[in-house]
Amino acid sequence: MQNDNAPRTDRQELAHLPVPFPKPPAKDRPFAALRAWWDKAWEDEGVLNLMWMDILNVPQDGPRHMAPWIRAVLMLVAASFVLLAVLAAGEAVLHIVHQLLTAVPTVQVGVDTSDSVLAIVDQPVRTYIAQHSAGLPIAASTVYTLWLATGIVAVVLGYFTRSNALRAMWTGWGAATVFMVWTATPDTGRTIAVAVTVLAWTLLSALALNGLTLRRTVGRPAHPAKTPARPDVHIHMPAPAADQHSNCPFRD
Repeated sequence: MQNDNAPRTDRQELAHLPVPFPKPPAKDRPFAALRAWWDKAWEDEGVLNLMWMDILNVPQDGPRHMAPWIRAVLMLVAASFVLLAVLAAGEAVLHIVHQLLTAVPTVQVGVDTSDSVLAIVDQPVRTYIAQHSAGLPIAASTVYTLWLATGIVAVVLGYFTRSNALRAMWTGWGAATVFMVWTATPDTGRTIAVAVTVLAWTLLSALALNGLTLRRTVGRPAHPAKTPARPDVHIHMPAPAADQHSNCPFRD
């Protein structure tokens, strides 16, 4: 009979058994902190929940009573759109002005051969500009365009704004135009050309100098100061003394 207490030779020693490896600690899930903040923010008193309630209450609150942060965001968005619109409009205006200043007139400066009434003023101006703009860094056509644009702006804005500065600019523009016509027109037709120029300048001055008067402005008299009524103030006047000579027959 075999004894169980006897040592067995086929039993392995415990020291030679494989040691189990410890389990690595559980790593945190990515964005766990962000997830926790997100869940907390949507609770009853969370930041995102309160902001969402403010957005839902905008139709009931109206523009005056809405949340301040919503009003600030709307103002920032509106200001951004206005700024973008102004920048776009400014670029378009600058592009148009650049095209206007660099555009060459259909008729070359100084060689206008038209026979219209406008040519009496326009042709001498072109000729004068062509003769005196040789040393300038810009072309003669640009100078002519500036001269024409200055006159149009002065007469139009002077009529609507009644600005003294624009009126002075229109006066100087007209005087310079008369001088150019006088200088560049041949002697045979100089007097007629200057007369026509002065006539056209006078007619257009009725628009550019609209509202200008040489009469002295008389100020209206100041209104007398009104004394405010004080019903709570009572002034007691003494009763008039009885006339002792009321029965006198010689009294008037």
